[in-house]
Amino acid sequence: MSGALIEQVKLNDSLDEWMAAVECAMFAATDSDVQILREASRHILSAGGKRVRPRLLLLSYLALGGRDLAQVAKPAAAIELMHTASVVHDDINDHGTLRRGRPSVNALWGRTFALLTGDFLFTAVYELMAPYHDLNIDLATAATGLVEGETLQASAVKNRTFTREAYMEIIAKKTAALFQAAGAIGAKLARANKSEVSILSAFGFNLGLAFQLVDDILDLVADESKLGKTSGIDLSQGRGVAVAMNDVRSNGNAPRMDPLDEIRQKMMEDDTLAKAREQADQLVNSAIASLAALDDSPAKSALIDFARQIIDRDN
Repeated sequence: MSGALIEQVKLNDSLDEWMAAVECAMFAATDSDVQILREASRHILSAGGKRVRPRLLLLSYLALGGRDLAQVAKPAAAIELMHTASVVHDDINDHGTLRRGRPSVNALWGRTFALLTGDFLFTAVYELMAPYHDLNIDLATAATGLVEGETLQASAVKNRTFTREAYMEIIAKKTAALFQAAGAIGAKLARANKSEVSILSAFGFNLGLAFQLVDDILDLVADESKLGKTSGIDLSQGRGVAVAMNDVRSNGNAPRMDPLDEIRQKMMEDDTLAKAREQADQLVNSAIASLAALDDSPAKSALIDFARQIIDRDN
C-alpha cells in the first residue's frame, strides 16, 4: 500500500471518529428534562441524515492543518443542529410527513410540538457555540440567510414570481449560506489566513448551491422511499428548480392554465432537469478549482471527493 493511500485510510478512520464525536455533542446538547423535547429531538437526530455540513466543516479544518478534535466537534454539531432545526420547521410549513426515512416530527407530535422542537434545536446551537466568540457571527449570518431565504421563497410562491433569479437568490440564502459558514468556520478554527478562509468559504458556498440544485431535482424524480422524505412538495407548491428554470410567472390579466399543469407541460417540452444538473456540475467544478491554491494533502483530496459526491447521489 502506497504512503498516500495509507494516509488516506488514516484520514477516513479519523473522520469516522470525529463524526462520532459530533453525534455525541448533538445528543448531549439536546438532552432536555422535558420528555417531549428530548424524544422528538432524538427521533430526528437518530434518523441520521447525510451530515454533509459538519463533514464539510471537519474536512475544511483538516485541510488547513487542524488536528484538535475537542476544538472542532461542537461547532460541527452546531452546524448540523441548525440545519436539523430548519427541516423540522420546513415539515410544518410543507405538511411533510416523512423525513430521513421516518415519520416527521410534525407527523408524530403535531404542529405545535414540532415548532417547539425546532426552536429547542435552534437554542441548543447557542449552547454549543458559546465558547467560540466571533465564530458566532458566521453562524448568525447563516441563520439570518436561512430565514430570509425561506421567507423569499414563500413570497415568490404566493406572488407567482418564482423565476430563475429568485430561485438562485433563495437557495443562496437558505442553503448555500450554511455551507459557506461550515467552510469558513472550519478554516478559522484551523487558524487559517484570510486567503485560505476565503477559499473554503467560496468552496462551501458553491457546494451549497450545487447541493440544493441536486436536492430539488431529486424531489421531482427520486423514489420517495429512497429519498427518505416526502417527495414532490416543491412542484405541488409551485416552487423549486422546475418552476424556476421555466420562469413560470403571471402574464398580466391574460388567462392561463393551472400553474402546476403549465410546469409539467414545460418539463415535457424542454430539458429543464438536464440544464439544472449541468449547472450543478459547473458549480462543483468551480468549487474544486478554488482548492488549487491549497497545499495537496489527504484532507484536500477528501474535500474534492466530497464535492463530487454532492452531485453523484440518488437521495
